[in-house]
Amino acid sequence: MAAAAEPRARAWLGGGSPRSGSPARSPELGGRGRARAGAGPGPGAGGSLPPSGHSFRKATLTKPTFCHLCSDFIWGLAGFLCDVCNFMSHEKCLKHVKTPCASVAPSLVRVPVAHCFGPRGLYKRKFCAVCRKGLEAPALRCEVCELHVHPECVPFACSDCRQCHHDGHRDHDAQHHHWREGNLPSGARCEVCRKTCGSSDVLAGVRCEWCGVQAHSVCSAALAPECTFGRLHTLVLPPACVRLLSRNFSKMHCFRISESAVPEPGDEDDGVDGSTPAGLGREAPESSKLTLKIFDGNDALQRNHFRIISVPRLARSEEVLEAALRAYYVLEDPRDFELQPVPAPVPAGDSGARGRPRGSGAAEEEGGRGPEAWIVRAMPHAQELLRIYPAWLKVGVAYVSIRVTPQSTARTVVLEVLPLLGRQAEGPEGFQLVEVLMGSRQVQRTVLQDAEPLLARLRDIRQTSLRQMSQTRFYVAENRVVAPHVSLFVGGLPPGLSAQEYASLLDEAVAAKAGLVSVSRVYSSQGAVVLDVACFAEAERLYMLVRDTAVHGRPLMALVLPDVLHSKLPPDCCPLLVFVNPKSGGLKGRDLLCSFRKLLNPHQVFELTNGGPLPGFHVFSQVPRFRVLVCGGDGTVGWVLAALEEVRPRLACPEPSVAILPLGTGNDLGRVLRWGAGYSGEDPLSVLVSVDEADAVLMDRWTILLDAHEAGGGETGVADVEPPKIVQMSNYCGIGIDAELSLDFHQAREEEPGKFTSRFHNKGVYVRVGLQKISHARGLHKEIRLQVEQQEVELPSIEGLIFINIPSWGSGADLWGSDSDSRFEKPRMDDGLLEVVGVTGVMHMGQVQGGLRSGIRIAQGSYFRVTLLKATPVQVDGEPWVQAPGHMIISAAGPKVHMLRKTKQKPRKAGAPKDARTDGVPAPEGDPK
Repeated sequence: MAAAAEPRARAWLGGGSPRSGSPARSPELGGRGRARAGAGPGPGAGGSLPPSGHSFRKATLTKPTFCHLCSDFIWGLAGFLCDVCNFMSHEKCLKHVKTPCASVAPSLVRVPVAHCFGPRGLYKRKFCAVCRKGLEAPALRCEVCELHVHPECVPFACSDCRQCHHDGHRDHDAQHHHWREGNLPSGARCEVCRKTCGSSDVLAGVRCEWCGVQAHSVCSAALAPECTFGRLHTLVLPPACVRLLSRNFSKMHCFRISESAVPEPGDEDDGVDGSTPAGLGREAPESSKLTLKIFDGNDALQRNHFRIISVPRLARSEEVLEAALRAYYVLEDPRDFELQPVPAPVPAGDSGARGRPRGSGAAEEEGGRGPEAWIVRAMPHAQELLRIYPAWLKVGVAYVSIRVTPQSTARTVVLEVLPLLGRQAEGPEGFQLVEVLMGSRQVQRTVLQDAEPLLARLRDIRQTSLRQMSQTRFYVAENRVVAPHVSLFVGGLPPGLSAQEYASLLDEAVAAKAGLVSVSRVYSSQGAVVLDVACFAEAERLYMLVRDTAVHGRPLMALVLPDVLHSKLPPDCCPLLVFVNPKSGGLKGRDLLCSFRKLLNPHQVFELTNGGPLPGFHVFSQVPRFRVLVCGGDGTVGWVLAALEEVRPRLACPEPSVAILPLGTGNDLGRVLRWGAGYSGEDPLSVLVSVDEADAVLMDRWTILLDAHEAGGGETGVADVEPPKIVQMSNYCGIGIDAELSLDFHQAREEEPGKFTSRFHNKGVYVRVGLQKISHARGLHKEIRLQVEQQEVELPSIEGLIFINIPSWGSGADLWGSDSDSRFEKPRMDDGLLEVVGVTGVMHMGQVQGGLRSGIRIAQGSYFRVTLLKATPVQVDGEPWVQAPGHMIISAAGPKVHMLRKTKQKPRKAGAPKDARTDGVPAPEGDPK
């Protein structure tokens, strides 16, 4: 192997493309008289500032334009435009440009992390992070960070998403700011100079994706590199405390994000579809432009994925080549490349004929018709200048550059690089060369064999795709053996089995390998287990098989779960476990899910329709202190509290406090705890701040034992006896007309769920159902018997019997009333007592909700026995059903639950209404705040 002709060590992290085969162009000039911008930090850059890589030219403005640096209007011909990424700047601002061009941004990434793009949507007044143009058509956004891109720009986006866990490739020493450019609110203020740094007209300013601090790109260099997570530091689960060996799994799998059915742009189109009408390459009669199809390698040819460029009809071949390279964000010396014509039809894998295009002159010689398609090829060289990155070795440099010859192998490169990194004293057998493909959707790592010819591999990559070469890095990494460990949550299994029975069932269903798979945790009542898998390939196989398997007619579900390193949590950290029901609140639940993933660590945000609350509680089971936020209606809150009750013995924090973001229709518990009548689009950040400042209070929970005597007789006259079942209650339990209305509403929503996306519409359906039953007369007092504390209670003439635990019912109505009564104690949600109230019909219920009347006070106690003489509608916390004749026993359910009540805010105007009876509830002692 040739000696290193130009070994260079860079003190800044990142910079440049992974390869440069010939001397670079002048740092002041690029192409034909285009000015190159000065230094500037890229995403995650530190130390000395690398070149920003822009190819500026004097711009002729035809419409109002704003400077991407200062956001001021650019007048006349005072602007400079980057030909590659459309960065626009005043001439006076050129010397301050630090934002990197899209052509060099991938090489400035510290830790390559793939993005999680959701479904396409309309994002008003947002700009693409690659081409900087507005997102006027449906575009994509990352579900984890603030990246917005056009679908055709996805293949060129940096793999610079937030690193939310470590996966064995790096040890976290400190948390640094993760800067994201632009899309700031127009009123954003710079943290350094306190001037406006946001704009609704262009990409301007930067924001840290963890702490939210905002600044001008120039001013951000004055801030300390360490990030403290800002105002939410007590709620955020630090990435250094989360471990997930994610090999073989995409980021969508790791973050439990439902994968969109929308095809990836890289799979179907790359700016234009292969079915674009013929005629490209012909000059348009009304224009002096020539339109060409450009391919960047064999892979694009086989898939028929191309980019469209338009060049002047009289353009020289060099200008056509530069435009082709810019289309693929390749900003290297054009002398290292050539354009080859693609014959039609395009054979798979064809590399085209050699030779450069002759430009428009040749087109005129052939009757004004130029070639329809071209392919950009890298010209072969006898040796290459290759950058080798030191992975996570603590050597103080970003990379070293060495010459690679035909004799160079992965082993000889390692031998040459170690002395340059100061690690020559260590044996080379402890290191390996790793090739990393930094795709925007997936980061792939490949360990190269010692005998792998490196120059031939570089040529193969360029033949496949020039873009792929620009996204490929080579790392020298320690040859550490990472013990495979993947936790798979499997749900949908039959409940009530033992660990051995579950292992046998899974072995029969998906042929789990006994030596590699073990059951680490069993949730028998939920029909779920957690598997420890000691092989990455086996974990991937099981994950895919389980999702396509059904047991006893029920489909199974699988989730990849991280490990929380609870011993590394900071002393003041009390992370927030977030549950979101995306079906609640129309589209608000889905938007909140995305917002909380961006504001917090996505590993602490769980979608309830994807496995329920159990996976979240399992992940946090060893966390000594944490809080819970439930985003949904009262039924969703009851679901989470019931799951908490079941897993409480296995939690290191057995009594986490629970906050509510009400997304349902009634939201009675949210009203009592001051979280409001329903979420109406408040800033998610302010919601999290309110959760952090909330006060802890206690609330009773109740157990309802349903023991049906008979469910109907068969032909033999023998009754079918239903097994007893237990449900949990937090708010209220209704028997009779109240439950009947809830049941009718529930059935209407089940028939047409798409119509029930509005809280206003839902209440309208309730009113319509109630009007249909306004003349209903059932005589409930004749069909049930009530015992309170073992004493028989005579019921008045009523149509509904309601047991209330909180001072809010039916969307905020005060059913008990505020009048004092010497027979009963003043109701409280933590007094261990339930209030029993009767209603005489729909008209009475409407008067209660209108504040004109109260219910009929019947009893107050801690133990109730209700005997149903015939099948009767029953609802518990808004979940209705028809209960067969038998007994209902209501009693206290163990310890009280800790809830979070929003702190009082200063009233905006005098006489503002307050939630009924939310005061006077004592906070529990020793509750973590």
